Amino acid sequence: MMLKLKIKLLSLLLLCVVSLHAQTNPYQFKRAITGVNTVWHSLQLPDQLYKNAQSGFEDLRIFGINGKDTVEVPYLLKQRADQVTTKEIAFKKINQSANPNGYYFTFQSPEVNTINQINLSFGQSNFDWKVSLEGSNDNQEWFSILNDYRILSINNNDTDYQFTKLTFPDSKYQYFRIAIKSPVQPELTEAKISKTDTLKGTYKAIKYQSYNLKNEANTKETVIDVTLANPVPLSYLKLNAQSDFDFYRTFKIEYATDSFKTDKGMQYNYANLYEGTISSLEKPEFNFDNTIASRLKITIQNNDNKPLRLNGLELKGNIYELIARFDNPEYAYALYYGNDKASAPSYEIEKFESKIPADLTSINIGEEQKNPAYSTIIKTEKPLFENKAWLWVLMVVIIVLLGWFSFKMLKS
Repeated sequence: MMLKLKIKLLSLLLLCVVSLHAQTNPYQFKRAITGVNTVWHSLQLPDQLYKNAQSGFEDLRIFGINGKDTVEVPYLLKQRADQVTTKEIAFKKINQSANPNGYYFTFQSPEVNTINQINLSFGQSNFDWKVSLEGSNDNQEWFSILNDYRILSINNNDTDYQFTKLTFPDSKYQYFRIAIKSPVQPELTEAKISKTDTLKGTYKAIKYQSYNLKNEANTKETVIDVTLANPVPLSYLKLNAQSDFDFYRTFKIEYATDSFKTDKGMQYNYANLYEGTISSLEKPEFNFDNTIASRLKITIQNNDNKPLRLNGLELKGNIYELIARFDNPEYAYALYYGNDKASAPSYEIEKFESKIPADLTSINIGEEQKNPAYSTIIKTEKPLFENKAWLWVLMVVIIVLLGWFSFKMLKS
């Protein structure tokens, strides 16, 4: 019985050693983490990491090592994007009138409210009108909010475009009056009055490596190829577009998902990132979901119109950061990644996010290194116990131990 117990303890010890290395060895890369001096910290992911990590960050792990002990650090992945909240305000239309200067629509709220946006809908599908907006607290004295604000709708075989949203600074009144200059009666079907607040996220400006513009006469398109130095998060694009006349053109932004070689050189597969309209009425700024990309293709449909004058563009992306709990500052910590088979971790701290301190100290993340444990596994090529050298060593150890245990038993 004593012999069997000691063999079991030896097997358990060997299993623990293998398990210790198994925690970190599936990951190709690591970055040392320094500056841990309390329980909660935040760390910003560096741009160079995105090239070798999974696009959805399923393979990110933080491990702490102290001698033979290895612990996994729970974390939350945060994307610092804009947080937009819109609250619709109850207003009712109390008056509709007209005079030689235009058509008037008056709205009343049960109480004084602050608003900064009105979305208008009309029965007409083609119009180009000027709008004025006023506010009042007694329906007698009116104060100007917007003047000669242009709204537009175009619907034909080539274009389906509407710009009917009034945006203005916060305005606090009980009454609002819209005046529309139009040769015909506007068929106002709906007016959604709201207050929109935006908590600005954290953006990082992205420099592009190359910018190649082509005006394709055959397809009547302008195509812009943009190459970045490394894969990085992108969520904002601004086109510097100019024209001598008003314009409104459909366009799309695509990003390269992979590449392949052909006789004509390197080719790319693309996925849609954004589709919309670029117009002289609106700022040429476009927001979309934060996406890891290294190459963009922007296609503008010109139809039979003269191509726009485009001088460059601006790119930004929301930063990603980890909020992590370090239970023991004495451990040596590192961020591991580079495992295309890893699944996203599940940590219970996401259920108690409200208890995480608001003010967190940032810690430092070092340069990328190859994970030595992963390199050893790659060179071994075969499972541990199929390697002949390991088998001979284990056989010798087992024979020696069995002989020693047998001798002890016979002696006793």
